[in-house]
Amino acid sequence: MSEPFVAIVMGSDSDLPVMEASFDVLRSFGITFEARITSAHRTPEVTKEYVKDAEQRGCGVFIAAAGMAAHLAGAVSAATVRPVVGVPMNASLDGLDALLSTVQMPAGIPVATVAIGKAGAKNAAYLAAQILSVGNPGLGDKLREERAANAQAIAEKDTALQESLKG
Repeated sequence: MSEPFVAIVMGSDSDLPVMEASFDVLRSFGITFEARITSAHRTPEVTKEYVKDAEQRGCGVFIAAAGMAAHLAGAVSAATVRPVVGVPMNASLDGLDALLSTVQMPAGIPVATVAIGKAGAKNAAYLAAQILSVGNPGLGDKLREERAANAQAIAEKDTALQESLKG
């Protein structure tokens, strides 16, 4: 059986510039992904069919990005038992409407919700990688290595700051 992949759905092509941050993170870990533009409201049947098809083909995690009413993550979660990570987009009201629409799901239809916008897009990919690492120890090692490198970079920046303060 092939490795599970991540399916990314976006409610609009306007979400693409932000969601490319997810693509970059997934690529950095060698995680296969695919991306689609589909809408919970304008193409609900297409969305449901895609989710069912992706699940049958081995999707391990869905990432759903949407702004405004932001029902895409909930629509995806309603159609699968795979983990769904919602990324609220800043399309109106500074993204707060999307955040609340994504995070306030009824019991039994969970959506893990990350930050609004680009930080959320990155964290959605990191969370997807963490979920997939449950069945892939090598991926878990890569995640730990990246965290160690990030910690080292912060320590080096602090060292440089301390040196600059002496002079």
